[in-house]
Amino acid sequence: MNRIIKLFTATLVCITLSQSVVKASSHREAPLIANDPLADNTDLYAFRSPSDSSKIVLIANYIPFEHPAGGPNWYTFGENIRYEIHIKNQTATTGDDITYRFTFTQVNQDPTTFFNIRLGQQNIKTTYTLERSINNSGVFTTIVSNGIVPPPNIGSRSIENGTVGLGASNYDALMTAAIATATTGEKVFAGPVDDPFFVDLGGAFDVGGFRATGKDGLAKFNCHSLVIEVPISTLQKDGKTTAQASSILDPDFVIGVYASASRPSITTFDSTGGNPVGSGSWVQVSRLGMPLTNEVVIPIGQKDKWNATSPSNDLQFATYFKNPELALYMDDSQFGGAVPGLSSLRIQSNSLGSFDFRNGKPGLYGLKGNPALNGTALSDANFGSILLPDNASPRAVDILPIFYTGVPNLAPYQLATGKPAGSPLSVGKPFINNFLPTLGDLLRLNMAVPVTPRNSPDFSSLGIVKAAVLGLTDARFTASGTALQFIPNMDGFPNGRRLEDDVTTIELQAVSGVALAAIGLWYDDYNTNGNNPVSNQLVNVISFNAGVTANDTTFKTGFPYVQAPWRGFIGANYVGPVNTPLPVNFVDFTANISGDNVVLDWQVTNEVNNNHYDIEQSTGASFSKVGTVNATVGGGIKNYSFTHTTPTKNATNYYRIKQVDNDGKFSYSPIRSVRFDSKTELTVTPNPASSFINISSTQNNINISIFDGNGKKVATKLLTSGNARIDISSLSSGTYIIIAESNGATVASKKIVKQ
Repeated sequence: MNRIIKLFTATLVCITLSQSVVKASSHREAPLIANDPLADNTDLYAFRSPSDSSKIVLIANYIPFEHPAGGPNWYTFGENIRYEIHIKNQTATTGDDITYRFTFTQVNQDPTTFFNIRLGQQNIKTTYTLERSINNSGVFTTIVSNGIVPPPNIGSRSIENGTVGLGASNYDALMTAAIATATTGEKVFAGPVDDPFFVDLGGAFDVGGFRATGKDGLAKFNCHSLVIEVPISTLQKDGKTTAQASSILDPDFVIGVYASASRPSITTFDSTGGNPVGSGSWVQVSRLGMPLTNEVVIPIGQKDKWNATSPSNDLQFATYFKNPELALYMDDSQFGGAVPGLSSLRIQSNSLGSFDFRNGKPGLYGLKGNPALNGTALSDANFGSILLPDNASPRAVDILPIFYTGVPNLAPYQLATGKPAGSPLSVGKPFINNFLPTLGDLLRLNMAVPVTPRNSPDFSSLGIVKAAVLGLTDARFTASGTALQFIPNMDGFPNGRRLEDDVTTIELQAVSGVALAAIGLWYDDYNTNGNNPVSNQLVNVISFNAGVTANDTTFKTGFPYVQAPWRGFIGANYVGPVNTPLPVNFVDFTANISGDNVVLDWQVTNEVNNNHYDIEQSTGASFSKVGTVNATVGGGIKNYSFTHTTPTKNATNYYRIKQVDNDGKFSYSPIRSVRFDSKTELTVTPNPASSFINISSTQNNINISIFDGNGKKVATKLLTSGNARIDISSLSSGTYIIIAESNGATVASKKIVKQ
């Protein structure tokens, strides 16, 4: 009876609390969710699979700042929480068109020990059930039962030791064993991983104090990840594959994604130490669509409300996107002078001599009702009432659609390539269409856009910003004017979000007006006489980065793509979450075929406290060391080379360089790949040459790049019919390397001499 009375009393208390504490979102960005880390969305990713382009990868991360040595109570997914990934693929319906729901159960296999893992047993062993609802039905069907969640990566005795631990071969083996295939065909993983997000938290939240060399506030922290690889035909509203798409920007292949966590509205605590009991209706306490929305767009007084709100009710928050607070720190008439970390970013105040996009200014509203808007997205017959709502909402024309509707392939939202000078409303080169006008914060992705290979020289963490730069400046794309072409990185943020995408830099560049510039609303110092849009201000914006531009470790080349969690104990050399940047910077890294060998060349700078370089190779699974090169002493740029004499001949060879310091710290280079193909022969004539070279290949559709002696790309050409002529008359005399690539992998290389 006493226990019943206590439970009843606790229930009354919880009912009272639930009336005020039912809201709560991401990397601790909202007040309430900061006290509920198990339900805290940290990040959301959606991208076309780089290893199987017929599928989409959805990744929802939770539980921020997991210290790798966070015992004795290790992090795991929580019970009494619904973790959900929501997909919208139609505008005519209300609610979700597809929902994936994870729920978790925990058990102590050996409650007699204080260890999490001992003698082959796990405590807080976690399993999950995955349910799916489709066609906006609200009916959930179980598609994975008793899914395995790997244990925390505590240390070698806990994981590999066969006497006192689990006796696994390594932690990657546990991750692989935890991969499930749903009854409906999806591949699924749920478990601890390295936190893939990277950002200079200290600088960012000291009122935009970004540093040239930032300190990754998430380095060597873990989180928990839900990863689903889904056939595109499952997510496409009519069940189509990309082979049925009308183009690479087919609007019928656009989806919107957000993730959430919900708890029962009432939690009753047991005074005798039993598990809390959840009851009442489910309440959303966390959600995440576009990254950083609640962190840097929504004001602190609205953050908890934001987390409790469905994206379908987001119109109430639209004002914060029309005049984003961050813009005040990129405006010298406001607070720009007090924030030197953002001094490279300045918003157009007199674009084309007419348009002011600073907060509270008219932007393009002066064109309202002008016949020049007819047929464009800005006409009232289309979306003008949303994009040009009044004369004091300048960013409703760019920031609002990026976050709230996606961007349509409709003038003026096309690259300035092909547009007459000073005519941004004209039709230009298409480069994005992820338009799903549901007026809510969703991560939108056009699934028909091809994949940019991660090992391609064109791959960039700047996503659509880099695609815009290539589409405006690269002869491969500018020569075709307004024709639709696949420009590398069209599959990058904000068209979806890849693990590698530097969303902090991209969003800051966007707030500074880079999207406006891309479509022809150039910065104030645009030279109208010379018609040269590449002004100093544009260069400043494109060159800006947020100080941390890459994750602190690599990503896997195959499912689940996120990297294994950092280990809590690896001996005396362990370096936990710290903010000290690794000293060596990789300037360049190439991998080229030379006969039966692969020659690796790399350049580094800032070589301090460096001991050696391990050369690692993979054919698609794990990497293994194939050689070591000792570091040299001294400053400046250093050049290193290694010849791998035993590459695999019948598969793609992936290479990376592991830089190791004297104190055991290490970092990795980007990944490069080569593929031997006996059918690919490259002929270059004449050699030496003075004015032009003729290139022929036994393989069609390969990309040719020419690099100078410093590793700088000086020319590129696509061989569509196996032959091409390249003008080299403007190149300086010297030795150059020609590299042929197919699907992002080097298939042949030649050395030439320019006389």
